[in-house]
Amino acid sequence: MRDVYIDKVVVHMGVGESGEKLVKAENIMKKITGQSPIRSIAKKTQPAFSVRKGMPIGCKVTLRGKPARDFFATAVAILNKTVFESQFDKSGNISFGVEEHTDFPGMSYDPQIGIFGMDVNVVLERKGIRITRRRMEQKKLPARQRVNKEDAIAFLKEKYQVEVR
Repeated sequence: MRDVYIDKVVVHMGVGESGEKLVKAENIMKKITGQSPIRSIAKKTQPAFSVRKGMPIGCKVTLRGKPARDFFATAVAILNKTVFESQFDKSGNISFGVEEHTDFPGMSYDPQIGIFGMDVNVVLERKGIRITRRRMEQKKLPARQRVNKEDAIAFLKEKYQVEVR
């Protein structure tokens, strides 16, 4: 019950506009993750960036289970297995960016597509979290069962040999 595990990995590409550029980003994400992405919608109108509320401006994929663990291992290897302590939040989740999609295995640069970066968010949990999410007899998770920053850092060092600076 005290073991930390990767619950999910959310991969997000913010393109900033809809149209052909967004379709290219979706195709790249589908190749990298193996799942079809969903579109992210703008929450506010930003006239300076020509963005209207409700307009699709990005895409994202949520990975769980073995695909999530495999993707995280690949993404952290691209970063030379180095992350910074500031990339962790107080709940033990980690977020980092990959600057170029061409860093992933099997991806190459195509001048007609361009280069896309992506954000990777990893949610770490312990068994027993269901008591906060279930419908009947919902309870608070005890503090000892929550994942904190130190637990997350120890998990990544032990399981994935990640260096935290």
